[in-house]
Amino acid sequence: MHWMRFRDPAGAVRRGEYEDGTVSFGGRTYDVDDVDVLPPCEPSKVVCVGRNYAAHAAERDEEVPDRPLLFLKPPSAVAGHGDTVTAPAGKDRIEHEAELGVVVGEQCRHVEAADALDVVAGYTCADDVSNRDDQSREQNWVRGKAFDGAAPLGPVLATPEEVPGDARVELRVNGETRQSSTVERFIFDVPTLIAEITAYLTLEPGDVILTGTPEGVGPLADGDRVEVEVEGVGTLEHGVERP
Repeated sequence: MHWMRFRDPAGAVRRGEYEDGTVSFGGRTYDVDDVDVLPPCEPSKVVCVGRNYAAHAAERDEEVPDRPLLFLKPPSAVAGHGDTVTAPAGKDRIEHEAELGVVVGEQCRHVEAADALDVVAGYTCADDVSNRDDQSREQNWVRGKAFDGAAPLGPVLATPEEVPGDARVELRVNGETRQSSTVERFIFDVPTLIAEITAYLTLEPGDVILTGTPEGVGPLADGDRVEVEVEGVGTLEHGVERP
């Protein structure tokens, strides 16, 4: 099943079942083009994982970490399907990072890896939009990773049975494929990530874990159109504005 958050023509925010370009709620069915698609959840935080693909670590000339490398994005970083991400002004290197997003379904802490998938509500597509100018200069990556709109999510939340264990993650810019890999190539799988994160943080319903990006990250220019496709989820689309 695929769930979509949207604002209906009357302005009410709804959560409906998405199927074949339509979304249904309360006995009514809307064409997706006739509603405003919203991010699939409202996270209190987005927990991101760095260098979770060996090939991505290699392309950045960095070591593979011996434990998950974690950082945070705030709720203000979340953007939705169809939105335009406005990058910080005056930066040379703004780059895309396609990722599988894990949406948490319940409040949890100290979750064992063996039980971790029980707290997963589903999966979504994500782009960890990155400001490399500042990322290279700071330790906690606030300017580099947490600016407004830096975490487009969507277009739907796919329930776990929809997403295969070897799901492909791809990113296209203006129709050109730049990233293509599978979640089988994770260094740390989803249960390991959930166990590690909840050893330190309480996760709340709607929180999102971004699981890391494959190789092929690259620059974004003003006016670019980005598509992030995750097998079993769908395709997230967003624009880019470079002031």
